[in-house]
Amino acid sequence: METIDKIKQQISENSILLYMKGSPKLPNCGFSSQASQALMSCGEPFAYVDILLNPDIRAELPHYANWPTFPQLWIEGELIGGCDIIIEMFQRGELQPLIAEAAARNKPAEEAAE
Repeated sequence: METIDKIKQQISENSILLYMKGSPKLPNCGFSSQASQALMSCGEPFAYVDILLNPDIRAELPHYANWPTFPQLWIEGELIGGCDIIIEMFQRGELQPLIAEAAARNKPAEEAAE
């Protein structure tokens, strides 16, 4: 599978996806740490891709997204932005409902009914 196809598949299969350096529990840079902390504070599960373990994605994603830096937050197929935007949206209270709505729309029917 081509790298761009892999990126498109990851974005389409995960309603909330963070491309970052490291993992949410062990981030490898301050920006990824701040971004993942904001997402974890929203209380919904999210997927992540460690770009340090995926150099092909690290090289190709900035071209695909037209966004040069990491982390990158994608919600329901749309690029939201990087660390500064994530933190700003979190502080304004805009990120929490966006994350909650995406998570609610993408829960299996039996989970959503509980």
